[in-house]
Amino acid sequence: MTKKQKIHDDSKQRRGSIDLYAAQCSKCQKWRLVNTKEEYEDLRSRFSEDPFSCTRKPNVSCDDPEDIECDATRIWVIDKPNLPKSPEGFKRELILRSDYSKLDAHYVTPNGKKVRCLSEVIAFLEKHPEYRHISVDEFNFTVPKIREDTIPGDAKRMLAEKSSSKKDNSAFSAGSVRRKRIARKW
Repeated sequence: MTKKQKIHDDSKQRRGSIDLYAAQCSKCQKWRLVNTKEEYEDLRSRFSEDPFSCTRKPNVSCDDPEDIECDATRIWVIDKPNLPKSPEGFKRELILRSDYSKLDAHYVTPNGKKVRCLSEVIAFLEKHPEYRHISVDEFNFTVPKIREDTIPGDAKRMLAEKSSSKKDNSAFSAGSVRRKRIARKW
């Protein structure tokens, strides 16, 4: 089963955030929507030991049509299997960069602070002993890979221009960030 994520631009969520979650059946390869981020994280965390299948959803079998198609109507990204679930009280967020080049990961702590890397997680846990029961190993900043065949045409041109401009031997490159919505799929 491949894990994927898709980006959708017309929901009221924060721009660049995930708005749908889905899993691909390990038997029939059909896509099934996953109701919540928490359920998705649970499925993803146990993927190798317990692959997803259509029969996990009530009244659904491999004979039923898929819930959603993996096509260019949304931007899809491939998520890695077996990433840990977010620790209780923390929220993992993924944001799509405006140039569609990649996603950025961060966690929102129970008190609303954003941590963007393991060193910030360590500093937060040291400063807040009430979370000492949480291990740094429960945090993962690995981001899904964007499926290029689902990126809109104008964004593909922007990416192509960006990569061709990198060939000019300049030492630094800067870009603006305009966010799009993302929906997780696998």
